[in-house]
Amino acid sequence: MTDIQIPAHSPLLHPDFCFGTATASFQIEGGVAHREECIWDRFCQREGAIADGSNGDLACDHFHRWREDLALLQSLGVDAYRFSISWPRVMDAAGNLRQEGVDFYLNLLDELNTLGIKPFVTLYHWDLPQHLEDKGGWLNRDTAYRFQDYVHKITQVFGKRVYSYVTFNEPFCSAYLGYEIGIHAPGIVGSENGKLAGHHLLLAHGLGLQVLKQNSPDTLNGIVLNITPAYPASDAEQDVKAAMLADESLNQWFFQPVLQGKYPESVLAQFPADQSPIKDGDLALIAQQNDFIGINYYSREIYQHDPVSGFAAISDKPNPLTDMGWEIYPQGLTDVLLQLHHRYSLPPLMITENGAAMVDEVQQGEVNDVERVRYIQQHLLALEAAIKQGVDVQGYFAWSLLDNFEWAEGYKKRFGIVHVNYETQQRTLKLSGKAYRDMLMSRKC
Repeated sequence: MTDIQIPAHSPLLHPDFCFGTATASFQIEGGVAHREECIWDRFCQREGAIADGSNGDLACDHFHRWREDLALLQSLGVDAYRFSISWPRVMDAAGNLRQEGVDFYLNLLDELNTLGIKPFVTLYHWDLPQHLEDKGGWLNRDTAYRFQDYVHKITQVFGKRVYSYVTFNEPFCSAYLGYEIGIHAPGIVGSENGKLAGHHLLLAHGLGLQVLKQNSPDTLNGIVLNITPAYPASDAEQDVKAAMLADESLNQWFFQPVLQGKYPESVLAQFPADQSPIKDGDLALIAQQNDFIGINYYSREIYQHDPVSGFAAISDKPNPLTDMGWEIYPQGLTDVLLQLHHRYSLPPLMITENGAAMVDEVQQGEVNDVERVRYIQQHLLALEAAIKQGVDVQGYFAWSLLDNFEWAEGYKKRFGIVHVNYETQQRTLKLSGKAYRDMLMSRKC
């Protein structure tokens, strides 16, 4: 497959449907000498933490090459660009704005608006300032209020340049991967930590959303939640219950408080009554109305009963895998959107991340990533199927614009529709990038 084909009269071709690409600050920017230290800087120094021993000091050098990257973005014909602000780039430990960092994003925003590309700004994509981690990070309730202050100050400066704000990207990953199993920064391990950090992240979302409604009422303001649908390994009752418990613990623990103002009872029961982090007023704050919810979807998990934890993911998958070892399962996107649609009263949705890591090679100046083209095609059709069944989805962002620092995997995994040579920083548009561009351009014919 060399192109992406959208059927005529598809809802994806509606003039108001938004197509874009997405990135994150630590993964692409580099420019480490021009910001404060963040938790990923410190985590990268830990022996064995990053698969290839690398760090984000240079990454894609977007801090210096942003004009080149925005020209590339424009050539794709996208409607929007989702990127994140590096909190430690724009604010110092005393809580003062850092003008150099602020200017970097002001220039970026101004150029995007000049190019007619809508800026979708994520305020937190995992790079917490290290000085806040030194005080407990997301295990410390006060960090939520430091986030509130950061949102207030940076949105005042950005003014009317932004089209959409996201408070947090994937709080599940920050909480569970960072504070419970320790495979992401800050690398803390403890079964009691994930839900505590998760609550403080959601509290920060509520506080941040409150500020956005005050400072930036005309932007689309929301949160991005990742979801990995849970399927039972068999029809046996205990496997079905295991999949339900996994979904409640890993997915609905974040969706339900945001959308209904309560945590799943099956999971809440795990908290001793005298150790609950939930204070009066927290859930009302968390459950404020969002203008939209961003959904990040990559794959599914299949669960079986486990006598100790209640559920365990099986390792054998029936379909092809990406280079991350994630099963390619487009039907899961349709299924999970319909599940959310039937369970909750939803605001409009955006698919804010969807993509695949593949083994890419440059051969004679070309990257023929046919598998990624097929992946995007299949998932757009799965998205179309959900929309036709009544789910209000208003946009799709391919992850990612550029190959980049893939967190604990370092530079070993490539998600980009643009190839990056990390030695020369040369950008090469992959076959998937060309297919995405051609699909977007065809809408305007």
